[in-house]
Amino acid sequence: MAEVTSAPLNKTQLELLQLFNTELTDNEWLEVKRIFVKFLAEKVKRLADEEWDEKGWTAEDMKRLSKEHMRVSVA
Repeated sequence: MAEVTSAPLNKTQLELLQLFNTELTDNEWLEVKRIFVKFLAEKVKRLADEEWDEKGWTAEDMKRLSKEHMRVSVA
């Protein structure tokens, strides 16, 4: 597990704390996590679509990119 630091909470964190000031059941918390993951997935998809359109990529570009080795070695 990552080390916890004592940085001040940002606006989003504070608002989430206020929002969840009441106890949630395990099922309710699971539902909230699923909603948040869906929100983030949609955001990533939107950003990827914007990049795709900006670059003018085609289905052929996607095929080519899927076959490229793009890994970078880490020292």
